[in-house]
Formats: sequence, C-alpha cells, structure tokens
Amino acid sequence: MATPVIMPKQGQTVESCIITKWHKKKGDKVEVGDLLFSYETDKASFDEEAKVNGILLDIFFEEGEEVPVLTNVCVIGEPGEDVQQFNPKASSEVQKVHISHLQTSEQDVPGETQTEISKHYSPIEGKIKISPRAKNLAEKLNIDFRFAKPSGPDGRIIERDILKLFESGPVFTSAAKHEAKEIEDAQILEPTGIGGRITTFDIERAKHESYVSKTSESSDQNVEYEDVPLSNIRKAIAKAMYLSLTTTAQLTLHTSFDASKVLEFRKKVKENREKLGLEDITINDIILFAVSRVLPKHKLLNSHFLDDKIRYFKNVHLGFAVDTERGLMVPTIFNCNQKTLSQISKEAKELIGLCRKGTISPDLLKGATFTITNLGSFGIEIFTPVLNPPQTGILGVNTIVQRSKEEDGQIKFYPAMGLSLTFDHRALDGADAARFLKDLKELLENFDLLLAL
Repeated sequence: MATPVIMPKQGQTVESCIITKWHKKKGDKVEVGDLLFSYETDKASFDEEAKVNGILLDIFFEEGEEVPVLTNVCVIGEPGEDVQQFNPKASSEVQKVHISHLQTSEQDVPGETQTEISKHYSPIEGKIKISPRAKNLAEKLNIDFRFAKPSGPDGRIIERDILKLFESGPVFTSAAKHEAKEIEDAQILEPTGIGGRITTFDIERAKHESYVSKTSESSDQNVEYEDVPLSNIRKAIAKAMYLSLTTTAQLTLHTSFDASKVLEFRKKVKENREKLGLEDITINDIILFAVSRVLPKHKLLNSHFLDDKIRYFKNVHLGFAVDTERGLMVPTIFNCNQKTLSQISKEAKELIGLCRKGTISPDLLKGATFTITNLGSFGIEIFTPVLNPPQTGILGVNTIVQRSKEEDGQIKFYPAMGLSLTFDHRALDGADAARFLKDLKELLENFDLLLAL
C-alpha cells in the first residue's frame, strides 16, 4: 500500500522547512531506516528516515524548496500504485480554479481598462500606489507587487493586476518572497517550485549566476574576495541583532567578583566527581545556578518589555549562548530556579550537544526570560552583550584576571572574574541593574553559602 511521507513538524511555531538534500531518487528501493532527505529550519537541520519498506514512487518537492509542515513530501509503495491522491500539487490546482473565479468577478468591474500582460517583469520605480485589497491579495498569494503592471486610476495597482501577475508570474514561496527584495529583474529567475513558484533556491542560484557573470566580465582582473550567500541562521542572527540595537535602549554596567570560592568549589567537584557520581560542573554552570537564585529577587530583570506593558515572570527561564559551527544559538533551561546545580549542569550539556548537532527543537530556542553569554574562555576581559528582546537583561561573563586588594594591612592577589550586565533602560533604571549585580557578586563570593539556600 502506498504510504506518503510528510514533512515533520519541528516545534510549535515552525510552519515550514526547506529540503536541503535528497538521499534517494524516484524509483529507488528503500528500507526502514534509510535516509530519505535532509531539511532545515532557520536554526536547525534534521534528517528524515524511511519508516516503511518499498519503492520511492514519487517526489513532490525538490532540493531548496520550502515545504509546509505536515505536507506530503514523497510516497513509498509498490510499483504501479497510484500516487496522485497524495500529490499536494492537486491542492494547487484547486487554488488556481479559485483565483480564476476571482479573476472573472474582477473583470466585471466597470470603468477599468484591460492591460496587456508583459512578459518582462521589472519592479516599479519610485513610490508604489496600490489599493488595500490588492495589497492583501498579494500577501495572500505570495506575490511581490513590485512586479505588477498597474491598471487602476493614477497608476494604482488594483486587485486585477495582482490576479494577472499570479497567472503569469512571478509568484514566490513565502520564504522566497522576502529574499526577492534583492532582485531587480525577475526575468533572471527560473522557477522550480510547485505551480511555477520561485523558491529560495531559485533566488540563490540567480544571485550566484549574477556573481559568476560579473566576475567573468572582469576575468582579466584578479578577484581578491569571495561573495558567499548568508546561511539561514546567519540571516536570523543578523536580523535579531539589528532589531535589538534599533528598538531598545541598551546600557551596560560592569563589575567583577572574587572567584576564589567558586574555583575552590569546582576543584573539589573535579577531585570527587567520579567517587560521588557528580556532573562535571563548569564555571558557566555555577554562574547559571547563581543567576537563577538572584533573579527572582529582581523581577525587573526577569521580565519581557512589551512596549505598553512589562510581563514579570514568577520562574526563571534561563537562556545561555552556545557557540556552534552554524552560528550562535541560545537554548533555554526552563524553571531554572527550581533545579539543583547538578540538574542545571546536566541539562546545559544536553542542550549544548543538541545545538552543536543542529538537531535542537525550535521550542527550546525561545521562551527565555534572561540570557547569559560567556566569552571568558576566549580571554575577554570586558564586553557589551546585546539584548535578546523582549528580554530586559543579558549578563556577559568574562575571563579571570589577577587583581590586588588590601587585607589585614597586606596586599594580596585574588582571581577576579568580570561581569557585564546589559539592560533595557526603558524597563528599569541603572540603580535597579546595579542592585542585581551587587547581589549576584555577593552570592558568588560566598558560593558555599549559596549552596545551602
């Protein structure tokens, strides 16, 4: 019996994924556990394995194409079986009929002249006039209205123009529509998506071919650079960082604490870890634990700033930055304030592993109420962390340096660890942030007492 393979749902908020590679081709024999295809969200990548034996009867989406979750991607069965009933293109045909109906109705509107459909699509220059209905329809159909030919009064794009564009192209997938803003001439795009839609793959290919063409024209010159399209995760990070710095009022306070007791505790754990069955507690684990205990007393920093209100959280959902080959990821330890140091250490290691394998669920990359980022292992003595809105605070952890202080009339050296707190000045004042740092510093300098709480 023919069995469809659907695009799995990764997390509650992911609506679609991009197929990055097919490992089988149509007509191949597959067995349970065989790798069928790889796909990715904007933060993670996954592999889909065959769950039944049979022949790969048909493939509905190509590499680079965006596929809504729970949509049929391919079909496995026995030779000769009918697979058309599983083909999502059928629904596309239904949509065409619906649009055709709309077009017929639109043609009945009096007072508007027909315009010949041009086969050359270049964006309209200058300010674009478009009716609200046409704009809404363009959004619904994933049409880039820059390429529509206006036929309304005063050069306004009306609904009929969007319908014509839908019939004749270019039409984009939802992901490709955003990327299309960088394209000035749709003529260079060769659609490979369902129903002639332009996918992100088509746009990236056009960019690459444009680059090759330009470099070929100047082949007599030595090219001393390489243009590489941004990965999805790099785009997501770039967008998040830009929005953070342009939509919040960020200020950073710096301090340091005597890390003698923290280092002493970690040394004891390392010496007795195997004997007592303890986790390999890291400095970062200790900072996570301490912050989770201090934040509940400083609700202004355990909150989300939502423009017209502040949402205070009763529990601490602690995000922490993880450096991966794909880019920066920030998984969340939920209800961190209710977990022991050993539990936090174990969970942090599991999340780091998932991030670096690229298999972490998107649901674990959101929901944090506060974030910690640690550059201490790189020898950084001070830096300015960037907020992760709508969170109101992020703590940077720096390296340990030797500093001197007077004690009983003697100058002594001690290991000082730097802390850098960036906060949203719209949500709290400098004194509020300073009080948090003061309490955190005191607890870390008395880490043995903190464990007794």
